[in-house]
Amino acid sequence: MKLFELLLLALALYYFLVFRPKAIKEKKLRQEVEKKSKASSQATSASPIIEKMVACEFCKVRLPDSDAIIFDERFYCGQAHLKSINAEGFLGGAKRVLSNNYDLRPDNVTIDTIVIHHISLPEGKFGGHAIEDFFCNRLNPNDDPYYPTIIDLQVSAHFLIKRSGEVIQFVSTLKRAWHAGASTLMDRQRCNDFSIGIELEGTGELPFEPAQYQALQLLVKEIQIKHPISMIVGHSDISPERKQDPGKYFDWQYFKEISHISDQKFPFGMSSR
Repeated sequence: MKLFELLLLALALYYFLVFRPKAIKEKKLRQEVEKKSKASSQATSASPIIEKMVACEFCKVRLPDSDAIIFDERFYCGQAHLKSINAEGFLGGAKRVLSNNYDLRPDNVTIDTIVIHHISLPEGKFGGHAIEDFFCNRLNPNDDPYYPTIIDLQVSAHFLIKRSGEVIQFVSTLKRAWHAGASTLMDRQRCNDFSIGIELEGTGELPFEPAQYQALQLLVKEIQIKHPISMIVGHSDISPERKQDPGKYFDWQYFKEISHISDQKFPFGMSSR
């Protein structure tokens, strides 16, 4: 019996002298780890999330990129600015394919005219990027038998409206694009000096698409906000011996009606030509 009691006493001493201190130490260590983990988690959740700040292309106001409208890798603070022409003469909602075929307008010129054209490359065919390549001097002469005849021309327009209604801008409205060539409007020569050129993807033998008229009226609306436009004409109106565009299938009357533009801004009337 005494041997058994001695054994129990030895086990009790072992527990209090060895096992219990070790268990207490491990418990404290575990609690400290849990406490640090909890504190770290709370600090992380309390820390503000730092967002990337971007500037609106139109008004330059800065805002988090998550709040911005992104178009063509540019940022806008709202739909109104996305649809507007900024101080540099660029339309927010247009894809930009910048051309080198432009120069400065004459000093003190008033940009008061819009010239409407049509173009297709290859002739009579739609789609692809040949028009963009042409205006940017990178057209491949091997892609079509017609291309070698125009490969050395250096021309551009401010805007192109594709059959889908997509708007592409090549030149700032503040600069002089090379779209009109030899031309005269009301005794004023060199219409490039004071005009903005808009190309419609099309030919003189087919109607234009509804999406193109819709895009055109929205574009002209924004141009008129930016510039004091007093006349809207066709290329054939200012270069009648050389040009026929936008052609007999461009519906001047329909365009005027959907654009809510007064007759006075159409000096050549509403008839097809």
